[in-house]
Amino acid sequence: MKHSLPFEPLFPILSVADVERLETIPLDQALTVQSTYEIFCNSALAFGDKTALTFLTSADPDQEPIRWSYAELLAGIHQTANLLHRLGITPNDAVAVLLPGCLEYHLALWGGEAAGIVQPLNPLLSDEKLVSLMNAGRAKVLIAWGADEDSGFWSKAMRIRALVPSLTAVLRVAPVNEINVPELPEGVFDFTAERKRERNDCLLSGRNIAPADIAAYFHTGGTTGAPKLARHSHGAQVFTAWGCVQMQGVRSTDVTINGYPLFHVAGVLPGSLTSLSAGVEVVIPTTSLFRNRDVIKNYWRLVERYRATVLSAVPTVLAALANVPVNGADISTIHYCRTGAAPLSPDLSLRFEKLFGLHIHEALGMTEMAGISTITPPGVVAPAGCVGLRLPYIQLRIVALDEKGGASDLDVPAGEQGMVLFKSPNLFSGFVDPQDNANAFTQDGWLATGDLGWLDSQSLLHLSGRSKDLIIRSGHNIDPKVIEDAISAHPAVQLCAAVGAPDAYAGELPVVFVTLVPGATVSEAELLAFAAEHVDEAPAKPKAVTILDAMPMTNVGKIYKPELRQIAAMAVQKAKSAQ
Repeated sequence: MKHSLPFEPLFPILSVADVERLETIPLDQALTVQSTYEIFCNSALAFGDKTALTFLTSADPDQEPIRWSYAELLAGIHQTANLLHRLGITPNDAVAVLLPGCLEYHLALWGGEAAGIVQPLNPLLSDEKLVSLMNAGRAKVLIAWGADEDSGFWSKAMRIRALVPSLTAVLRVAPVNEINVPELPEGVFDFTAERKRERNDCLLSGRNIAPADIAAYFHTGGTTGAPKLARHSHGAQVFTAWGCVQMQGVRSTDVTINGYPLFHVAGVLPGSLTSLSAGVEVVIPTTSLFRNRDVIKNYWRLVERYRATVLSAVPTVLAALANVPVNGADISTIHYCRTGAAPLSPDLSLRFEKLFGLHIHEALGMTEMAGISTITPPGVVAPAGCVGLRLPYIQLRIVALDEKGGASDLDVPAGEQGMVLFKSPNLFSGFVDPQDNANAFTQDGWLATGDLGWLDSQSLLHLSGRSKDLIIRSGHNIDPKVIEDAISAHPAVQLCAAVGAPDAYAGELPVVFVTLVPGATVSEAELLAFAAEHVDEAPAKPKAVTILDAMPMTNVGKIYKPELRQIAAMAVQKAKSAQ
């Protein structure tokens, strides 16, 4: 394998003209790296003893962390790939991963991709769904955390292993500083001990990885119905890392605290692979990541301790951080703040800028496009709801909706709302189950995202919601974001979500659920009156506001609207019964 340089930005991206300037170089000349394995070989050669990963054993900024250099990371990837090869993993076999945030996750991810196909699993899914995913991927090896902690990792691993016929071995990852090492049953091996038996300087398989080879199976959804397995090629993941480096101006001097879960594309690709392809130090904030309340509480002190230059988190985490005072911590090193995965309210955006002097740049990413589609680069100041410019070599269209709310083949003019469609070098290789591909693409091969949005005069993409989240009242399409933005402006509101409640006459009526800023008090009647005053569209004025103690969330920090719709439907049924 011919080594090339690690990724670095060619020049700052500030407009679509800059994106087009980059595209004057043919893609096969701009990006010559073939696989994620090659990324780590290049980074180890260039950065050697520089810190790649910093794992925090606790959220205490004074606690000494565990660090791995780029050279150590590549050595561990080699050992892991060689161990998996010894266990019979070939390029077409899946390696399932059931781990919290930890250093070993990166060995499982990148060693798994060097040997076969890695399949990260959400530990909060039920046994039934985990078994379904592993059977769909025909997982041959499971790498699992050797303790239960808050997600029951080890107990789940031991329960489900017998229900996956393709599984031949389980590798147990011991928690840090484990004292009492348990006796392992037949077919279960100590990951670290077995890994250290392997060579650390090459792939014993002699594998030559091609860009079209499948690197990973990532599951979409999983909170309702059957999760779907999306196939990522090595080329798609490599493009995501390279494109993010170009758009964000990522440098080897950067430091990022990556609190995204590593079963999710945001944490693995824009969050980790991008950084590690460019020589960045990636801080893993404890096994619980941003779900650790102490990490949130100490976040600004952690920024000061590790001289973090990039802040990246979903809006719900940013909302929690907005309640954490800086208390004199030096956060001046942060030069870029990015969010995605869910809508950013204008109020939170303004509050964050006022409190911390940080403008939040939004991005659009999805599993089906290896984690990233558009990015608002540093230096581009855009309003909330703007997710930035398309990456180089990506094609983007906005089309009108058809009568069923799907994508038509009619392009809409700039400034008009429609469904967002993409074609891209990082487009996924389809779902494992071919039946799942039916609604993913248009007839002429464009990815139908389900996102509604519009392009402004500068070719910046603005999102306005999801087609499936539209509230349809007497034939009137109501964008829930219109309601959410209005109510989020109330100083007592922390999080807000609008959904449709069933109505016999209108079909659906808009209702709102909110959580409050800690210590704030306001009545539901006051919030309803505030909404009536601030929501301009008459049909969009909500019929009810409900204050919740906690918002139902998905495992990656998105507000889970199906549960809110269910609560709304039950409230309607209860009101009918009382009549």
